[in-house]
Amino acid sequence: MSLIVSYIGSNGCVIAGDKRRIGFFGDKDKREKLEEYLYSGAIQTDEELLKVAGEMEITINISDDAEKIRNIDDVVMGEVRFKTPFETKRKRIYGTTNGYIIAELLGSEIEKIQNGDSSIIVFGNKITKQMANETIKTHWKSKASLENVISVFKKVMDEVAGKTPSVSKEYDIITRHSGLDKKEAQKHLREVLVKDVNELQKWREDLRKQQITTAKSIEMASKIIDEGEIGKVKNIKGNRLGILLNEGIQAFDMEWNIIAGPGNLIEMNTDHPSSVEIGDIAVIENENLCIMRTKSNLTCGVILCRTDK
Repeated sequence: MSLIVSYIGSNGCVIAGDKRRIGFFGDKDKREKLEEYLYSGAIQTDEELLKVAGEMEITINISDDAEKIRNIDDVVMGEVRFKTPFETKRKRIYGTTNGYIIAELLGSEIEKIQNGDSSIIVFGNKITKQMANETIKTHWKSKASLENVISVFKKVMDEVAGKTPSVSKEYDIITRHSGLDKKEAQKHLREVLVKDVNELQKWREDLRKQQITTAKSIEMASKIIDEGEIGKVKNIKGNRLGILLNEGIQAFDMEWNIIAGPGNLIEMNTDHPSSVEIGDIAVIENENLCIMRTKSNLTCGVILCRTDK
């Protein structure tokens, strides 16, 4: 679901990338048949794609807001992704004046690298690459300036988008000129590649932690107490009450770290300490934390949950 076209030369580099993402939802075999049919070039418009998807009982979600190319100072980068059952494969091109590096990644690990000093490189599926190369061949001029390259790349993006819904009509184009020679370009590109992949690894690790935290929150949310006894008043110090937690009750902080279990003391606050006595029972009634006997409201800085037992 991508078309990225790159030019790398002695006068600078240009990269163009479409913005389309398509999500396929439904039976796995039918999804694969629809994708294969789409990539064959048999479907030419969004309307045809939606019609065929409906006939095959596949739901699709089309969006044109993906950022597939970007610049890192004087380097341009484009990426296409391929989903596998267990991981995401990425193919990236990093380009600057007089040099490029193509890196293939599995997850955030580099599997393969190739480089060069000048070229026109197209990322896409078989049919979009074929269309793009035909358009480039038709309009390319020898000793092309960057302005000529931009003009040709715009024709490529417009013409391919008009022939297949796998490419969006909207696209991004970035131009850069670094002034580096071939040796300097490769050194600089390697440094940018390493830094960029390290940032990808950090992003994936942060995402993994976030997913774990989200899963934990979902799991713990079902255990939050919205009704029932919490514990008994053990001591009173001004507005602060020491509550001895009942069997089966735990207290967590906002990061879901356990801070007190059954038989432990936690602190609660009340605006009416004179109406509270040692031995009073703290309860949650109608999702309101209070003293059962007097209905005096209580507050605390913890999350009260039931234990697994």
